[in-house]
Amino acid sequence: MAEQLYPEPAVGALVFDGKGRILMCKSPKWGNRFIVPGGHVETGETLEQALRREIKEETGLEVSGIKFLVFFECIFSKEFHKRKHLLFFDFVCRAKKPEELRIDNLELTEAIWIEPERALKELDLEHYTRKDIEEFLKGEG
Repeated sequence: MAEQLYPEPAVGALVFDGKGRILMCKSPKWGNRFIVPGGHVETGETLEQALRREIKEETGLEVSGIKFLVFFECIFSKEFHKRKHLLFFDFVCRAKKPEELRIDNLELTEAIWIEPERALKELDLEHYTRKDIEEFLKGEG
């Protein structure tokens, strides 16, 4: 595979169920840490289209109420399995039917619904996922 020549846009989201819990997913690509579902934006897709597609592919969930949360620049993270420069556009949204959660077992190997505050305290979170939750909680106060 050719070496990356430019930064790649990626989307992710804090996906909420109806009980105030967020979906946290374990990813082999991130050292088996917990992350938010998401992935790369394909050519011709809007950020929202990419987010809907990635969440559906990885979790089987459809989402609504998508709102922008935060932007991060991830340059050669030691947590990621490849040397990449990623541009993260992260959102908050709600699962239409959280009970239909079915992880793909490729990109994600485990998934749990957990309160944001508990996730910060109890889970081995990838760095940018931790920052997503902290940003969300700052806006709640």
